[in-house]
Amino acid sequence: MDYVTPDLCDAYPELIEVVEPIFNNLGGRMSFGGEVVTIKCFEDNSLVKEEVEKDGTGKVLVVDAGGSFRCAMLGDMLAEKAMRKGWEGIIMYGCIRDVDIINELDLGVQALGTHPKKSEKRGVGEYQIPVSFGGVTFVPGDYVYADNNGIIASPEPLTMPE
Repeated sequence: MDYVTPDLCDAYPELIEVVEPIFNNLGGRMSFGGEVVTIKCFEDNSLVKEEVEKDGTGKVLVVDAGGSFRCAMLGDMLAEKAMRKGWEGIIMYGCIRDVDIINELDLGVQALGTHPKKSEKRGVGEYQIPVSFGGVTFVPGDYVYADNNGIIASPEPLTMPE
């Protein structure tokens, strides 16, 4: 499904929260949306690796990577796994790498930027907790929608207006 965040904002002003415009749309899908699954980790993408190996049908992985610009928290191999497992997209409050390959995948990806260095693997992080960045708190089980206009969050699923 194609989502247009301005149309969703107009149709559901009482439900949506808009994330500050700090993200770049870097994946192959220009728009994506789904149920929020959260991870909080800093410069360690071990939990991201574990999560993208699970069925992600109808879900968006929202990763609070602390806004780090010191390493990438997602690369082509994990993005390919996420795509194969049905994830709608990944929102990375941090950096990604292998952006030319990720841009070709049928996966939505929004991130702060790119970085060539991979993250550490220490198994550190938290799963399915509320995470906050860009002026919005993302709660597991809520919904998120993203396109080239930005990212919005909602406590319930939204449908595109006619």
